[in-house]
Amino acid sequence: MTDPEIRNNTNTHRYELDVDGLTATVAYNLTGPNLMITETLVPTALEGRGIASRMARHVTDDARERGLVILPVCTFFGHFFQKHPDQADVVHPDYRKALGLA
Repeated sequence: MTDPEIRNNTNTHRYELDVDGLTATVAYNLTGPNLMITETLVPTALEGRGIASRMARHVTDDARERGLVILPVCTFFGHFFQKHPDQADVVHPDYRKALGLA
């Protein structure tokens, strides 16, 4: 289930989560059914709290619900799927292969 506190700001092409007055983001490009994740940014003051993983789960769930395929160009997302291969069903087959998940 997607996290209701994380919003998809379609104007800026990023998912956003506000925590303690700061905003963590996951930037993306959407082309047809492909959701290319380009960057994950968590402010230094929020690091170590699992925020990036929380956002990755949300984006993964959202893509699954919308019938999208994730292209994890972002290094964090690549590592996330390697650590959680059970979530990689929404990753494009070429990227699954490149990440050693195929």
